[in-house]
Amino acid sequence: MDVRPSPIAGAWYPNDPARLRQTLDRYLADVRVELPPGDIVGIVAPHAGLSYSGPVAAWAFACLHDQHPDLVVIVGPMHRPAPAPLLTTAHEAYATPLGDAPVDHAAIQRLDAALRERLGFGLTPVREDPEHSLEIELPFLQHVLGSFHLLPVMIRDQRPETAAALGQALVDALADQRVLLVASSDLSHFYPQTAAAQFDRELLRRVEAFDADGVLAAEHEGAGFACGSMAIAAMLWAARRLGADRASVLRYATSGDVTGDYSSVVGYGAAVIWRSGT
Repeated sequence: MDVRPSPIAGAWYPNDPARLRQTLDRYLADVRVELPPGDIVGIVAPHAGLSYSGPVAAWAFACLHDQHPDLVVIVGPMHRPAPAPLLTTAHEAYATPLGDAPVDHAAIQRLDAALRERLGFGLTPVREDPEHSLEIELPFLQHVLGSFHLLPVMIRDQRPETAAALGQALVDALADQRVLLVASSDLSHFYPQTAAAQFDRELLRRVEAFDADGVLAAEHEGAGFACGSMAIAAMLWAARRLGADRASVLRYATSGDVTGDYSSVVGYGAAVIWRSGT
């Protein structure tokens, strides 16, 4: 099998499987989340190194213990220069210390076709990408869900119409499957704790209001920041078309809560998106 090698295992999270499982169990054991009274459609989870964002991300992944999706779609930003607006992997699986996460290339082809109809361009496959925003979510998903098939999308384009089209195309391509949507995003970067908390509360308020347009407008307005705002918005648009109508913010913290240095922090938030009345 053609497997994407991990560029961050051993640095961003433990490379030893036993130690990794112990770390994930410790974070999940600290979660006291009340599951939403409806069908979970998606989550928002941060993507910093596990010791930083893992305690917050665990609140989103703890909601998935009884979920059995046919396909997990992870949408995250591409943090580095890239050859195209929307990217996916050319590999057959992602390697982590917990095993290989297989990629569903048939789903990728359907999404690519739906995107080309809406945007005129689709997904560009890349090999051995360095992007961490997707991979860092995989150990939690493997630990909680067990086996699953993966559709990874990395966004480089910052135009709102691209996020909207991606959200619509996900439903066009995948509506016949049980899909779990994962939006990978950190919040504000390198502000003092007081300012970060203000910015992050506003961004998370817009997530909880199911306001995809508001999430995208937050940075332009100077009201809030998220490196994965495009991923969050695309996920909210897709979730809305899949029948979701509620979003609940589960947990918030900053890097300062880990390091004790509140002079310049990164914000982390976890949320769950769901269908009420089911």
